[in-house]
Amino acid sequence: MLNPLWLNTFKTLIEVGHFTQTAEKLHMTQPGVSQQIQKLENACGHGLIKREKKSFELTEQGRLVYEYALKLAEGEANLIETLGFDNPYSGQCKISCSGSLALQLYPALLSLQQQHPELSIQLEAAPNQNILHDLQSGEIDLGIVTHIPASSLYQSSHIGEETLCLVLPKQYADKKITPELLIECGLIDHPDAKHYLSLYFELGGDKALAELSSDKLPKSGYINQVNQILLPVAKGLGFTVLPESAVKNFPLRDKLYIAYAAKQVKETLYLVQKRNRNLPSRYQTVSQLLHDTILPH
Repeated sequence: MLNPLWLNTFKTLIEVGHFTQTAEKLHMTQPGVSQQIQKLENACGHGLIKREKKSFELTEQGRLVYEYALKLAEGEANLIETLGFDNPYSGQCKISCSGSLALQLYPALLSLQQQHPELSIQLEAAPNQNILHDLQSGEIDLGIVTHIPASSLYQSSHIGEETLCLVLPKQYADKKITPELLIECGLIDHPDAKHYLSLYFELGGDKALAELSSDKLPKSGYINQVNQILLPVAKGLGFTVLPESAVKNFPLRDKLYIAYAAKQVKETLYLVQKRNRNLPSRYQTVSQLLHDTILPH
């Protein structure tokens, strides 16, 4: 690799046209300029200038090296300009959240991308543990989780809440929700079902349900695609518990019965990023959209 310092001295010499003035401009001595030009010629294996008393002329090889030095200087200037220009509406945004929340957020994120085509949205649906791991590894830059992670590794802020819904087939409408009824109906299991059930039973204000272990519920089926979990429920094959955002985005809602608990059960949502990581301005744009979508004004 050619020494960039020698290239800059050579470029300056060609532009100034005089060894003494080049030395003054670069705060060097004239012998120092001559020495760097000679080192550059040795590195190139060719003479770059033809000296004639106090003046000089470029050789053909010198012209090519000068053009290369110009491109190098231009590339560096462009890089410095790019580093200092942080466009809030341009660049890739890598985000992760739960599958149910993704159903709610993705249309809004796509609308933002339509408004600002230079934005590129990458949304990953994943459980809390995966989100935190991917933040540390750099696979994503921003995540939404349902608990406050370790402050030594992450910085987080409250972004909203998700209401949990106990969802049954339509034929169970207005029936009293008891452990026996849920056992009769059967659980449509999914990756977060046990966690959601535990919260719903514990915080819903029904003593009988609070004493019911999710392990005692017979499973009528299992599906890990969040947009498909409610399909067997709509077909009368079982019940499940999901965040309200997933229920709202299900196209066959008229086939479902949402049993409201005595006490509304909610999960707190936290917007999380890797600690001490300064994210580009575009993430402020996205963060504001996430806040407005989860907690609309």
